[in-house]
Amino acid sequence: MQRVPQRKIIHIDMDAFFASVEQRDHPELCGKPIAIGYDGERGVVSTASYEARRFGVRSAMSMMMAKRLCPRLIVVPARYEVYRQVSDEVMTIFHDYTDIIEPLSIDEAFLDVTENKRGMELAVDVAREIKRRVKDELRLTASAGVSYNKLLAKIASEERKPDGLCTIHPDKALDFIARLRIEKLWGVGPKTAQRMHYMGIFTGRDLRKCSLGHLKEVFGKSGQLFYEFARGIDHRPVVVERVRKSVGCEHTFREDISRPSAVIIELYHTVLELVERIAKDGFEGKTLTLKVKFGDFRQITRSVTQQKHLKNKDEILPLAKKLLTEVDYSSEHPIRLIGLSVSNPADEDEAKRREWIQLKLEFKDWPQ
Repeated sequence: MQRVPQRKIIHIDMDAFFASVEQRDHPELCGKPIAIGYDGERGVVSTASYEARRFGVRSAMSMMMAKRLCPRLIVVPARYEVYRQVSDEVMTIFHDYTDIIEPLSIDEAFLDVTENKRGMELAVDVAREIKRRVKDELRLTASAGVSYNKLLAKIASEERKPDGLCTIHPDKALDFIARLRIEKLWGVGPKTAQRMHYMGIFTGRDLRKCSLGHLKEVFGKSGQLFYEFARGIDHRPVVVERVRKSVGCEHTFREDISRPSAVIIELYHTVLELVERIAKDGFEGKTLTLKVKFGDFRQITRSVTQQKHLKNKDEILPLAKKLLTEVDYSSEHPIRLIGLSVSNPADEDEAKRREWIQLKLEFKDWPQ
């Protein structure tokens, strides 16, 4: 195996995070199948408890389908502010061990503990102690993966959920990857996996047999990554913070809309929310993007770039209306969702000098 600088990387993933918080705060829900989300025709499962997952209930599934699979499913409205607070408490525990933390979402993160604050030699001991504190202090469970790079640490964290701990040692990495289903490799989504299956690639061992040239020819730049991943190589560092490149918001409606007056009203309210978020984040950008999802789930975007920063309603609303005129909708082709975002910071170097912010999820009023 090609030798790369050895880091000590941990991937922590909270177990069924939203559902676990609800079961913690409401003991009567413990041991019962619950799903977090909107209990309605358009509801979508945000998170399902492990009891519900045994019936096939999964995140992003329609709530109607989830209730058909699990007739005794308990649907619990989301409390996103509570989840954010708990997430901050989890991050506080992480910071007791290292400040090299890359949050991937509200409930998972990478930690580089090569040189940690506790002077602990083994990363697995750091992971074990973090898991214990999360359980003792927050009454929640987390799964942890430990390895020498981000690719393997993330894969390891998924091996023994829930409340799992898995370590992939450098000397065992190639054998581990050889047995791994190709779908578990980072960057291999359903379409890529289907293409790989067509090529006769089903495991890491199969992928390792492909030449770098052939992988680049088929998958472009991703071919280089797949070639390296098959050999246990991942040079990506744990990125401490990320500068925000855009600010946006979107709303899915209870019912599809097509009357121009109704669409304009919804667009107006979306503009007001966008302006509020821009002010809150102190963001500056010059490109406005309108996103529209139709009743048949087809989605389009329209964008316009200005010479000056877009900050207030009087600047953004006319542009949003102009972009809307480029959207063809009708009673036969109604709108399900409207979203707006501002991007394209004026000066990337200046943006990097500005205060960096932690990645956080943006929550919507209605599921998509």
